[in-house]
Amino acid sequence: MLTLDEALARLLAAVAPMPGSQHESLSTFDALGRVLQADVRSTLDVPPADNTSMDGYAMRAADVPALGTVLPVSQRIPAGVVGQPLQPGTAARIFTGAQVPAGADAVVMQEQCEVVHDRVDEGVRVNLVPASGQWIRRRGEDVRAGDVVLPAGTRLTPQALGLAATVGAATLRVARRPRVALFSTGDELAMPGEPLKPGAIYNSNRFTLRAAIQALGCDCTDLGIVPDRLDATRAALRRAAQGNDLIVTSGGVSVGEEDHLRPAVQAEGRIELWQIAIKPGKPLAFGEVLRPDGTAAYIVGLPGNPVSSFITFMLMVRPVLLRLQGATALTPIRTKQRADFDWPKPDKRREFLRVRRNDTGGLDLFPNQSSGVMTSAVWGDGVVDTPEGQLIAKGDLVDFMSFAELLS
Repeated sequence: MLTLDEALARLLAAVAPMPGSQHESLSTFDALGRVLQADVRSTLDVPPADNTSMDGYAMRAADVPALGTVLPVSQRIPAGVVGQPLQPGTAARIFTGAQVPAGADAVVMQEQCEVVHDRVDEGVRVNLVPASGQWIRRRGEDVRAGDVVLPAGTRLTPQALGLAATVGAATLRVARRPRVALFSTGDELAMPGEPLKPGAIYNSNRFTLRAAIQALGCDCTDLGIVPDRLDATRAALRRAAQGNDLIVTSGGVSVGEEDHLRPAVQAEGRIELWQIAIKPGKPLAFGEVLRPDGTAAYIVGLPGNPVSSFITFMLMVRPVLLRLQGATALTPIRTKQRADFDWPKPDKRREFLRVRRNDTGGLDLFPNQSSGVMTSAVWGDGVVDTPEGQLIAKGDLVDFMSFAELLS
């Protein structure tokens, strides 16, 4: 059997990013979750001028030699207004984000100032001796003109869109959405709402995988349930290859007489059937289905057991979808978490245990880790990535991956 790392390396080595010509220019408003195909470079300094981070008074630090110094207020500067140069011995009322006037080198927050009035002018008593630079955000301290703020290959998060907008990027060049065809194989499968015949089961994988594909920002063509016949499987593959980048299937990846995916893909392209040393999710098929013009769509065949299909999708299909878009970060983030359970009988394969974070900062284990128990994936909020043969005792630190990370 292949290790997970070996299988994933082979998979990603065989998958090429979509050509750079297959991109879109989108409004920055509409680019959430997409992958940049071109650097975002700033054309300006951020902030573009020295500004205040506090409501208060701008002044020269040298004009306040002692507590209680009173300065006349010479002007009022709200955000968006450029004030006049500050005259020596005066202060300017200033509001958060406003440009600091020329000549001022400090801001004292309003809580440390006291407004005073006389018969002629308003003044301010300064109850703090300021230091030069106090409460001033310097021009370019966040971004300098010419800086690459978002490199190509970045997957765009809400905060990345905010940064793009900060440097004035109204549109972004992104990879188009991957197009994914999905079907399930199995004469035993029925759809919810239909009566179950003896020996039949409802097709949960169709719902799980379709939703996972859509959650990753891809367009999904759902081809439904394909009968357990070689001719039907070949026809579904030909239909799926047209206009799609990737075909995802569930079921039929073993070598039994009713498992037709392997011979069907062999007839329509090429296929490798891998046994991966993970639990759940040992069997995986990977290959290509040829189109009449000589191009091909990739295919990943997942196991039929619901949890196996779900786990292998997150571990193997998610990186493929990101690679197609040219993303640079393909592997999910793992964090160290405390196990609040014992795992005294580890498997010889690498295991992905369904767990849930508890109120004390640890992880609880779902009691039934069978590959057919989908309730474990709903009860849990992630998995513990457990090396082969690894015992776990309460209090051990383990590698945790959240479903939120794996499905985004």
